[in-house]
Amino acid sequence: MIDKYKLDKVLMKVEKPARYIGMEQNSIKKDLSKAAVKFVFSFPDVYEVGMSHLGMHILYNLINKEADMVCERVFAPWVDMEEQMRSEKLPLFTLESKEEVRNFDFLGFTLQYEMSYTNILNILDLSGIPILSRDRKEGDTIVVAGGPCAYNPEPLWQFIDIFVIGEGEEVTLELLDLYKEHKKEGFGRKAFLVDAARRIEGVYVPSLYTEIYNDDGTVRGRMKLIDDIPEIIEKRMIRDLDTMFSPESMIVPYLETVHDRISMEIFRGCTHGCRFCQAGMIYRPIREKSVDRLLELSEKLVESTGYETISLSSLSSCDYSQLQMLVSSLLEKHSDKKVGVSLPSLRLNSVSMEVLKEIEKVRKSGLTFAPEAGSQRLRDVINKGVSEEDLETAVTMAFKEGWSRVKLYFMIGLPTETDEDVMGIKRLTYLVKDLFFNRPKEERIGNFQVTASASCFVPKPFTPFQWHGQATEEEFRSRIKLVKDSIRDNKVTFNYHDPKTSYLEAVVARGDRKVSDAILKAWENGCRFDGWSEHLKYDIWLAAFEAAGIDGSFYANRQRSLDEIFPWDFISPGPSKSYLLREYKKALEGDTTRDCRLGCTGCGISDCAMWGVFN
Repeated sequence: MIDKYKLDKVLMKVEKPARYIGMEQNSIKKDLSKAAVKFVFSFPDVYEVGMSHLGMHILYNLINKEADMVCERVFAPWVDMEEQMRSEKLPLFTLESKEEVRNFDFLGFTLQYEMSYTNILNILDLSGIPILSRDRKEGDTIVVAGGPCAYNPEPLWQFIDIFVIGEGEEVTLELLDLYKEHKKEGFGRKAFLVDAARRIEGVYVPSLYTEIYNDDGTVRGRMKLIDDIPEIIEKRMIRDLDTMFSPESMIVPYLETVHDRISMEIFRGCTHGCRFCQAGMIYRPIREKSVDRLLELSEKLVESTGYETISLSSLSSCDYSQLQMLVSSLLEKHSDKKVGVSLPSLRLNSVSMEVLKEIEKVRKSGLTFAPEAGSQRLRDVINKGVSEEDLETAVTMAFKEGWSRVKLYFMIGLPTETDEDVMGIKRLTYLVKDLFFNRPKEERIGNFQVTASASCFVPKPFTPFQWHGQATEEEFRSRIKLVKDSIRDNKVTFNYHDPKTSYLEAVVARGDRKVSDAILKAWENGCRFDGWSEHLKYDIWLAAFEAAGIDGSFYANRQRSLDEIFPWDFISPGPSKSYLLREYKKALEGDTTRDCRLGCTGCGISDCAMWGVFN
């Protein structure tokens, strides 16, 4: 256990000490001395962000329900806390017991965003765990990572002992059970890693493989360093969401978090096939929780947390097959406590007046829609499956029901994009404004505001656009300027992401093992919290690329050949590479693909109809 005197001294000097004290409602503190396996869950960002992550709440409660296992939490210390910890030589500690992280058997990271990778290295260093996996010895903490970014694990291969590919509920317990078995028999660290790779589907141990390159820097292939480990890593999937573990309580923080409410997962997967969306590909097929199960969970979550809002979590909540029934049942069930229901993002062609009326019964907040592109041509390229008429219908319904604040999400730099497509962002945003003010004055409720937010497109692995190069910084800035300079209305706000951050994200997301050296050098030279604009050290990252001997544009901006072997090709995400290539070619032709609820599109997932809900 860490020195509590030092901790108290440090907490007196930092912003928001509640980030580090633990003891929140529904947190779990168990006797570490009685645990056969000790696991630390880490979200590699600040507390307020990490505590909003549903996956953390799931695994935290899942592990802690096992009598001989314990799970505690650690987040990335903010810059002021890091400074004080290093000054006082205070090692990183868990929130529950204040035990040093390095004294746990496992440290598990969730990989949600590539620009948090330097935080991973910082957490390892502050914990006293060797940063490079090859430097870890018997007794050192085993470092595990999972989440969507783990589908291209290679940029982190030097730092992570075990990657979990796919959904983690089953495989995590299998991994910890195997560790118990090895611990009981007195086997060593290497034997455990090899055994995990051999016996547990979805486990990837990067130290047991090597990557082979062509003279031009592209990947030629991979070689196993030992026998009896898989060539291809199959993702893990939960078939039945009703029978899988779901938390019946959530930790309630002492300070406001990004999503300060109940988050309740209603289904996994997506059927729309948007070509830019990695999650829509890797989380296939669709699987729903039943209304009865969700009502049961909601009752326990409301009772245990006291929250007044339930957020229905999924990739596209409006696609839940029984959404109206679910929303009305939730509101009725919790009417005495005035509990509201929120849908984080609404798909334009899935919004119904009935659902909007149900949502507004308790409280009204802003509505968020994602047209993604400014023109129908470009929406067809990305297979978004929504039209301008869908936008008109959705916002008209919303205005009729009394909403007056609307957010629209777009991407800039999509494949085949033209200036005309970009200017469509302004046109659609003004269309929404006009739809509001063209209503009779007596029907305009509230203070109208429409916000258009544009992100810089990053072509991600396991999407049809994985072959496409990212737009350059100059191209991004030119297109952003087009929209920004054209908007002159105090009722319209235009926000946009920094192209520099998106470029770095693309390099890391599309990188191979050589990018790992650049991440290490960036961290060594002070990079932390790279996803936070005020902390981004872009020049240091560029210097890190040069020091590592890599060209960032080779990974971010280069158009990949159609027969190229990708660094992530050894992972099987469900949809086949041939399907993704077919979709890419259709995108370049402007052809669309139907929603797979309307009929199989041949993505390559076997027995998909048996898993999903097709009504």
